[in-house]
Amino acid sequence: MARPAITVRRVTPDLQGDFTTLCTTAHLEASGDLAARVSPETRATSEARVAVALARDDVRALVAIVDEQPVGYIVLSRRPMSFLIDSPCVSIEQIFVTQEARRSGAARALVNAAAQYADQVGAEQIASSVPARGREANRFFARLGFSSFVVRRVTTTSPLRRRLAAGERSSPGLEQ
Repeated sequence: MARPAITVRRVTPDLQGDFTTLCTTAHLEASGDLAARVSPETRATSEARVAVALARDDVRALVAIVDEQPVGYIVLSRRPMSFLIDSPCVSIEQIFVTQEARRSGAARALVNAAAQYADQVGAEQIASSVPARGREANRFFARLGFSSFVVRRVTTTSPLRRRLAAGERSSPGLEQ
């Protein structure tokens, strides 16, 4: 059976609604609550945030389309890999393909478009943020030659402050 034809397009104002819908689907899937409803107010806020993010010069979003239906997206940012490395890097901030379109080549087409974008902007490297527990995503990127570079751990400031306070009481603070 032949794979469907996949086209990848940059998210422009006419695709922002579809892109926001895909972002919402990805968020609901990640939360495990696919049956949740998104209020009109939340949708309007999301659309406004998407518009602001896409207006940034260092952000590019692309959508994979099959049979004129958006089935996935990739969000890229352009910046150095770290503060010590000056060479440009394209980072895959998010990639998502709908459940129905998985294993169709859509993710591969999106990463291929990311590689083309990296070439256009002169980036020597492409990095990807992959969820630590995302087994399939980790396998996908490993098969494409991505290797582990760093583990990024995240917390909010309140729990961090509590844990720090519970530890050494006389630790020095940040100098102003």
